[in-house]
Amino acid sequence: MENEDPHVGLLTIFLSFLEVGTVAYGMAILQKIKALLLRRGWMTEEEIGEALAMVQLYPGPLMLNLVTYAGYELRGVWGATMSTVGFVLPSTVLMLGLSAAYFAAGKIPLVHTMFLGLDAIIVGVVLEILLDFGGKAVKGPLEATIALGAFAALLARINPVWIVLVALGIGALFIRPKPKPGKKPGIPVRPKASTGRWIGVAIALAVVLAVVVFSWAMHSAAGSASLAFFKVGSVAFGHGLAILPLLQAEAVDAHHWVTMQQFADGVALGQVTPGPFLITATFIGYKLGGVLGGVLATFAIFSPSFVMTLIVAEVYQNVRSLRAVRGALASVLATFVGLIAVTALSLGYAGIRGTPSLVLAGAAFIGVRYFKLDLLWVILGGLVVWLAVAMVGVV
Repeated sequence: MENEDPHVGLLTIFLSFLEVGTVAYGMAILQKIKALLLRRGWMTEEEIGEALAMVQLYPGPLMLNLVTYAGYELRGVWGATMSTVGFVLPSTVLMLGLSAAYFAAGKIPLVHTMFLGLDAIIVGVVLEILLDFGGKAVKGPLEATIALGAFAALLARINPVWIVLVALGIGALFIRPKPKPGKKPGIPVRPKASTGRWIGVAIALAVVLAVVVFSWAMHSAAGSASLAFFKVGSVAFGHGLAILPLLQAEAVDAHHWVTMQQFADGVALGQVTPGPFLITATFIGYKLGGVLGGVLATFAIFSPSFVMTLIVAEVYQNVRSLRAVRGALASVLATFVGLIAVTALSLGYAGIRGTPSLVLAGAAFIGVRYFKLDLLWVILGGLVVWLAVAMVGVV
């Protein structure tokens, strides 16, 4: 078909993104994806830049959307499936194993002590991400007002889905971002999609809807969680952390599927595992329904944006220059600054247990923000220090 390269095998796509999903952590995920695409000659720097602009225009975790788009450009819907599954599979398998160990051994004193330290480290990391995300999303008084309004609304227990939808409307009506100066990426106009591609998109959508029906028919907590995660995956924009407030609202506040402490531990495990940050959904699903619940939750949180990537890839040329679309995106990103701030407070309440954990959180924040240390080494180094301090009775 018109944009596919038949010389790139589906197995090659799968194995390439499997490797990325196995070794990429935190902020290094984008660098790993870009390095793969450039090394294999699958996309140019300009095409990657344009792709990153595109995947911000609709819900879903940005890095996963980029992976899906790259696979789609290479080999259509099957290519998108191979790249997405390869990228998500390592973290899913790891999270299922870690979840099983957590719920089996979480009461063991050493394990409990380890998670106290891990939760404190994640508080520092989340604070750094909040400041970084806020610095990019809050660009003026209107965006700041939207962020504060979202913060207050979520504290008032207003459903975050409604907060996001209202923000989209406000941005589309009142925010008009100025076009960025400089040379625009030299991306050729995409040829009109073939009937075969649209059939593939329709089949992908049908599969997602079939799993929605299956989840509903389960009449169980795991099925209900999957339905909630389908909803979250359909409306949440941006960095994986930006989607955590919606997960917390469903799993902790609305349905009490996990406690706030368990949610904090699940977020921490999501940082320990490579690949997409939102693998925390697998943790929640496993708690409710074992391996099947974990797999369903994983599918539910990622599949809506998978389908949206396929659709937007075909219509992007027609909407890329609409300032109302850019305004809606700017507004919703500002909204997530406020939502993340609430989640940061909740994680801090659950993860900071005295002066030692506060010091550890501060050290993690400084290490990531000012020394630009790799997230994995911050976590591992922090845990080693924490356990050493615990052994001498300070913690």
